Amino acid sequence: MVKWHWTYRTLIVLGIMACTKEQPSSFLFTILSAEKTRVDFINKIPEGPDMNSHVYEYFYNGGGVAVGDINNDGLTDLYFTSNIYENKLYLNKGDLEFDDITTRAGVAGTKGWTTGTCMVDVNADGWLDIYVCRSGRFGTEKRQNLLYINNRDQTFSEQAAYYGLNHAGYSTQASFFDFDLDGDLDMYLLNHNIDKSKLNHIELARRIPNEFAGDKLFENINGKYQNVTQTAGIISNQFGYGLGVSIGDLNNDGWPDIHVGNDYMEHDYLYLNKGAKNGKHKGFEEVSKSATAHTSNFSMGTDMADINNDGLQDMLVLDMSAQDNYAIKTSMSGMDPAKFIFAVDHGFHYQYMFNSLQLNQGIQNGEPFFSEIAQLSGLASTDWSWAPLLVDLNGDGLKDVFVTNGLKRDFRNNDYRIYKKKRVEEAHAKGESYRDLMNELIAKTPQRLVTNKLYLNLGNLQFMDSMGIENSQPTFSNGAAYADLDLDGDMDLVLNNIDMKAMILRNNSATRPGFHYLQIRLNGPEGNPFGIGTKVKVITAHGFQWQEQFPTRGYQSSVGYLMNFGLGSATKADSIVVYWPGGKQEMKTGRKANQVVTFDYAKATSNRSKEIKKG
Repeated sequence: MVKWHWTYRTLIVLGIMACTKEQPSSFLFTILSAEKTRVDFINKIPEGPDMNSHVYEYFYNGGGVAVGDINNDGLTDLYFTSNIYENKLYLNKGDLEFDDITTRAGVAGTKGWTTGTCMVDVNADGWLDIYVCRSGRFGTEKRQNLLYINNRDQTFSEQAAYYGLNHAGYSTQASFFDFDLDGDLDMYLLNHNIDKSKLNHIELARRIPNEFAGDKLFENINGKYQNVTQTAGIISNQFGYGLGVSIGDLNNDGWPDIHVGNDYMEHDYLYLNKGAKNGKHKGFEEVSKSATAHTSNFSMGTDMADINNDGLQDMLVLDMSAQDNYAIKTSMSGMDPAKFIFAVDHGFHYQYMFNSLQLNQGIQNGEPFFSEIAQLSGLASTDWSWAPLLVDLNGDGLKDVFVTNGLKRDFRNNDYRIYKKKRVEEAHAKGESYRDLMNELIAKTPQRLVTNKLYLNLGNLQFMDSMGIENSQPTFSNGAAYADLDLDGDMDLVLNNIDMKAMILRNNSATRPGFHYLQIRLNGPEGNPFGIGTKVKVITAHGFQWQEQFPTRGYQSSVGYLMNFGLGSATKADSIVVYWPGGKQEMKTGRKANQVVTFDYAKATSNRSKEIKKG
């Protein structure tokens, strides 16, 4: 793997320190202007009779953002997807300023409808590549996903077909991970149906794979990707409406598991990795109904992290439940008891229209069991929400929550639906022009501008809705990612917005007295240079915390690869333990705060125990 230059990083940090001698902000985050960052990307959504939510219900679901160091200079770069126009790649020049290198890099995309994206080293050469998902009401030639292979000179070559990753389904997002622990990266592809599923012959339809709407699992075999969905036990029928996917080891057996958030009637999927026997992978078992008492109804983005530092991965899923009574009454109808009972009677799970925070309670009957605590924790309702990110944002060692919000056209607004029904009947009776009617209906559809949310973890499973964003404003925000963009030790945020400039939120934690952190850089094995799937445990005088290296998180997006640990008032880590995929581990002790600590797979010698014990 190519190493980055520590001397260059030191100069950058010193330069940033010299430029930021200012009073600490009273806000945790400051939204930076596009004039400052030079990031002027806008995901513009054109509307018309053939382009609207009546034709394609996911029309206003927005795009994603992937962050990562594409030129190995130690600075995190940004890639935004545009649903209908050009994607954009920005090179980080330091001091939170970026250059648009899209044209030179050759990563603008092709005609079609673009959705999620992630940065991942597909060919294992130590340089991050870019994978782009696509969907929409287009033919298969415009729906093929794209893979931009890094040429190591700030240019890329599209090679999805060569690697077997040019799937032409209705894709939302991809997550690359080593599901069989053979040392290379496989891929879970999250797809969605573009039409409402017919509810006739449900049991039969469940058994029939859907080529384009159903999720897919691809195994990396000698560097090329092969579809192993059916043999691996992955559900891939017409009922899938996947909007979020998270990967993590939910039962601490060393094998990565999969959680999928599904929109509409289909319940969320929770796939337990059954491991391998005699060198052959045994596939996955879907256990959502036994592992959880209930889930969200219209599941959107998802994330996994340990919210209470007990050594167990918890799960957060967003729905679209408003916080105020007016928005609740106008934007969503009440749950229909008959539909609810019908769904349960036909094998679907108990689903309620709130966010769900699934607290991992450990192993029961051989599998993890979760208690749903969103109401208890203050996270049940965050409005029309898309991306949840579980990450320590203030450096106190506890995972906080950031949520993106907003919808350009609230086509579910009850007043609008009544108006629409009446107006369509009237226009049909009068023989009015379809195109004129559609333009009128689009213009009449109300907008739902909503502020994004920041919840601080107070401990005791409680989260506080914080007004911690300077210059905050209502937006149509969708994809989001975090990374330390300015190398000061705290996590900054990057947002993809509809019809508004993308946002960079500078984290001000590093300017506050007593702020301490550690960052972990992983130099992984030959087939996985960035160490995806690695677990890192940091122990201080205050206790321990741990994270897993899986970059695809939230909604249509992927986060940075430099793992960040807030240490609170601790000035050192007593020990850092790294558990590499497949069994090896390494420990370093007595590391002072406020530095990057690098771990190399080649230096790890001891094998890990069967489990990472709770506590």
